[in-house]
Amino acid sequence: MGAFGAVCKDFRAPVATFLWRRRGNISTYHAFGQHGGDMAGLYFEEFEIGRTFEHPWTRTVTEMDNMLFSSLTMNVQPLHIDAHFAAKTEFGKPLVNSIFTLGLMIGISVNDTTVGTTIGNLGMTEVKFPKPVFHGDTLHARTKVLSKRESKSWSDAGIVEFEHVCLNQDDVIVATCKRSAFMRKKPT
Repeated sequence: MGAFGAVCKDFRAPVATFLWRRRGNISTYHAFGQHGGDMAGLYFEEFEIGRTFEHPWTRTVTEMDNMLFSSLTMNVQPLHIDAHFAAKTEFGKPLVNSIFTLGLMIGISVNDTTVGTTIGNLGMTEVKFPKPVFHGDTLHARTKVLSKRESKSWSDAGIVEFEHVCLNQDDVIVATCKRSAFMRKKPT
């Protein structure tokens, strides 16, 4: 039985338990399958404009993360994948692929906000990377609910706009974006 099997005694069960590193401790997170149980994400009605989520999950970015992501997305920019080339730049070392940083920032937010309750992302705007991310940086994020409105075409859904902010271990902002998510309403 692998590490995942040791954590999830029956990985085929509809309920899976994952260990996530929270700032300062290890916590258990339960995700329920499509066929029963509550979801950890919030429904459209549960989002309050102005609410801020300080996500407790952190992630140290590794060289392997950067190499795999750049390779899988066919991004051959030597600034990300060639240490010799990057050493000669103003940064002196490889930069983490900014699209990886964007995905990680939004991914960190999912557990507190949209897991199991989103229909899909409608788009991201105002994506910015004010400071670089390097191998070994530990990132965390926060999310603010900017607005929400009922869907004009789906009676059982609404649109929520989030502002995501990603920070490194020194609380320096390394990425920001606004994201519109198409969210389910509570089942009736």
